Amino acid sequence: MVPFFVQFKCKLGQSYAVANTLAEAEIASEIYSTAGDYDLLAKFYVDNDTDIGHFVNEKVQVIPGIQDTHTIITFKAFGSK
Repeated sequence: MVPFFVQFKCKLGQSYAVANTLAEAEIASEIYSTAGDYDLLAKFYVDNDTDIGHFVNEKVQVIPGIQDTHTIITFKAFGSK
């Protein structure tokens, strides 16, 4: 599995609706409310052969209330392993 993160800018007043829709879709492993330039941060896992760009385009960006996204692809996890 490949992890990646997506930051979300939501339309005004839509942050909770977007977060709830993400949670109900069960496509994100973690969803956080954030301060700063983006309203939400979500962590996703996809199979190694899944195209992340297509996944974000077809399953994430289609959620109503999203204004903009910023995808962060990770390479290595540090810590307990």
